[in-house]
This record gives sequence, structure tokens and C-alpha cells, in this order.
Amino acid sequence: MGHIFSDIFFFIVNNVIFILTCFIFTVYLILSAISAVALRSYLRKNSYVDYTSILLAPLTPSISVIAPAHNEERTIIENIRALLSLYYNNYEVIIVNDGSSDNTFKRMVDAYDLERVSYFFDYRIPCERIRGVYKSKNGAFRKLTVIDKVNGGKADALNAGINISKKDLVCCIDVDSIMEPDALLKMVKPFMEETDKKVIGAGGVIRIANSCVIEDGQIQEIRLPKNFLPRVQVLEYTRAFLLARMAWGKLNGLLLISGALGLFDKEVLIKCGGYSTKTVGEDMEIVVRIRRYMVEQKLPYQVVYIPDPLVWTEVPATGKVLGRQRNRWTRGTLETLITHHQLFMNPKYGKFGVLGYSYWFFFEWLAPIMEFLGYLYFIFLLITWSVNWPFFLLLLTFVYTFAVMLSTWAILFEEKTFHKYKSRKEVFQLLGTALLEPFFYHPRTVWWAIRGNFDYLRGVRSWGNMEREGFGKDKKKKKKRRVREAETVQQIKAEQQQLESGKEAP
Repeated sequence: MGHIFSDIFFFIVNNVIFILTCFIFTVYLILSAISAVALRSYLRKNSYVDYTSILLAPLTPSISVIAPAHNEERTIIENIRALLSLYYNNYEVIIVNDGSSDNTFKRMVDAYDLERVSYFFDYRIPCERIRGVYKSKNGAFRKLTVIDKVNGGKADALNAGINISKKDLVCCIDVDSIMEPDALLKMVKPFMEETDKKVIGAGGVIRIANSCVIEDGQIQEIRLPKNFLPRVQVLEYTRAFLLARMAWGKLNGLLLISGALGLFDKEVLIKCGGYSTKTVGEDMEIVVRIRRYMVEQKLPYQVVYIPDPLVWTEVPATGKVLGRQRNRWTRGTLETLITHHQLFMNPKYGKFGVLGYSYWFFFEWLAPIMEFLGYLYFIFLLITWSVNWPFFLLLLTFVYTFAVMLSTWAILFEEKTFHKYKSRKEVFQLLGTALLEPFFYHPRTVWWAIRGNFDYLRGVRSWGNMEREGFGKDKKKKKKRRVREAETVQQIKAEQQQLESGKEAP
């Protein structure tokens, strides 16, 4: 009798696993199909767009670019110079020195000849004390504003920047990210289109800068990362942005705009209380909160997604640092899901609640837990000599084939659209990485997610130390970078002197 019950149990569990796997894959296929249609429509529509007309249009919304900086002395000068060189007319750059303990603030003061100014502002959003607001003595850098404040974390620094900002829209970025020169033009376009829905937020594709050639804060040559971990993250980001977020943007169910680059309606942010300092996933939580606000105020709105590569960032190159990042992502997701649990399958919030929130609950948070339990179940079957090997091999082949197919589809999307990796060798390297990822990388992401859940239950709320290798890793590159930074400062000083003397800068 016990043997019969055991057979029934294993039969039910195996079928449940197979049905769930098929359901998950079906959802991914649907999202991929929606992304393909949306991406094709976007490329066709924007092939006729002249962004120069946006640059010159008198009614183009003004933008405040806000970049928190904490201990960024190595690259802060180059990063600011890149931000001041963006192709946009009416914008300002606000650098928030969030209590740096190194020479970040001093380097900004010296390079841009900053002085403290009387600057009227109101703490419309709570934040740590602002010690001073600084502007350059040189009119050539009138777009630059530097805030020196007590350390409060990234969310708090963004809130301080919003309080200081004078423009209509706010663009929140990571100071060490590298924006494409025309990023603001592409992001502001949806805010200018005449629709019956108010655009309150826009996000775009984040690309990986590891191994790329970078000079003066600009990408000079795009290269595929040499190391496996950054390279496999290229696949992750491509799938996430071109297959998933493109679809959710089309469905108006997008829950996340990456903290590396997001453009928002400033007044909506202020009315919602700004970024939350009580979560490590402030970029996701703010999007959910502003969407809830618009629904509860019964205001038609839209959060849009732009599939163009708009910003480049360095990703973790070691398992230790990458594990901390994914741990934090898991805790941030769980914090947001719990904070806004009223959204779960709630038709009041439309697609945003019924589809968007539910997808993040089941596929982003619950799926790694179920997969981990599946690993434990398989170990149990091995110990008890109960493995149904034909079924296991069939399921393994099915899952592996689908995972590789999805990655291949993402690579195809990239090659047929923006084609950033020009070399055939790099494309084949990506395909080879897709073959290895399910065995050598994906199980680690599941474990990091499990650790994130445990850390959340233990009350861990810190970001963790996120060391970066920097864009110049070896000694020769570091030396060249230091020389370039020195030359940058000298050139800035020379430009100041030329402008002051009324001569044309070189």
C-alpha cells in the first residue's frame, strides 16, 4: 500500500512540475512575441524622427539631471564633463555629494572653480541636511550645480536633488554610468507626444561597459566583456530589456525603471513623497508608488519604455560582488511587493495590478524559491533511488533547450536592431555563453535569491559593499586614466581662462 501511495505522490509532483514549467515557458513566449511586435513598431515609427527638431523646439520640457555621488573621486571629473556635453538645450546637471569621505567634493571644487552661493529651496521632500549649494564662477558651466549634504544614501541624495531642481522633469542616474549623448532627446520624446494619457516616467536600455574603450567619459569602442561573469550579464540584460520590459511597456504594466537612468515628472514625484529611504530597491518602489498614486487619483497615465541603448554601466566582475547585488535586488523586490501588497490581483489597478504585480510576484520573486525546492526534491530522489530518469532527462533537455532558445532570440533581437557588437566573433562568443549559462551561472542566481530572502527575514537592510574594478583595470590603463584626468582638469582651466579673456576656447 505504501508503495502505491509513493508512486501516486511522485506522479502528481512530476506532473505538477512539468505543467508549471510549460506555463512559465508559455508566458515567456508570449512576452517575447509582444516585445517583437512592439520593437518593430518602435523602430518603424522612429525611423522618421528628426531629434534635431526636439533639440530646437521652444516647448521642449526642461530637465534636471540628478546624479548622487559618494566616494567617486577617481572618475567624477570625467563623469561631470560627459553630463555637461549631452545633446539637449534646456537642462541642468545636479551633482549631489552624499557625504563623501574621500576627495570627491574637493576635486569638483578645484576643477570647476566652485563657490558656495545663496540658493533658495524648500525641503518639499524630507532628506538629510544640505550643507551648501555650489555653482561655478565661470559662466560656461552655468548648467552645473553641486550639492554638499550629510550622507543619507542614494534615495536620500536623489530627494535632495529634487528639492534643489528647477526644471519640469528630473532624470535620475548613477554618476558612474555613461549616458549616450542623445539619451535625453530620446527619453523626452514620449513626454511631448499628444496622447490622452499623461506620461509620468520613462526608462531605457542599460548596456554593459566592461571591457569597452572609454575616454573622457564617452564610449569610444564597444567590446564584449572578456570575462565570463560580465559576459553572461550581457545576455541577462538583453533578455530583460529587449524581451521582458519592452513587452511590459507595451502592456502599460511596467513596474521597474532602472536606477541607472530614469526620467520622471517632477511634480508627481514630489506629490508621492519622493524616493523611499526605507528600502534597498528604491528604483522599483518609486515606480510602483507613482503608478498607485495616479490610479488612486483616477488620472490617466503611462509609464513608457524606450528600447534604445541609452546608458552604459559597469557590472560586477566577481561572484562575491555580483552575489551582493542580486541579494539586494531580491530584498528590494520583496520589500516593494510587501509594501504594496494591495495590488495583488486587484482589478482596480488594471493591468498594472493584475498582470504586472502578479508577474513580479510569481516569476521574479517566487520562481527562484520554487526552483530551489525543485533542486532539493531532486536530491531527495537521488538519495532514495527514486529518480525517474527518462522523465528527468526529458525535462532537463526541454528546459535547457528553451533557455538557450530564449537567449538566442534575445541575441537575434539585438543583431537585427541596434547591432552594437560588430564582430562575428563576439556574436559567437555570446552564443557560446548562452550554451554555458544554464549550468554554470543560473544555479548561482537562484542561490543568491534564496540568500536574499533569508537576509530579508533576518532584518538585513544594508546595500553591501559594491566594489568596482573601474573602467581601467590594469596598471597601464590606470596610469593613462590618471593622465587623462589631469589633462581634463587642465583643459577645463584653460577653457575658463580663454572665456574670461574673451578669446575662443581651443
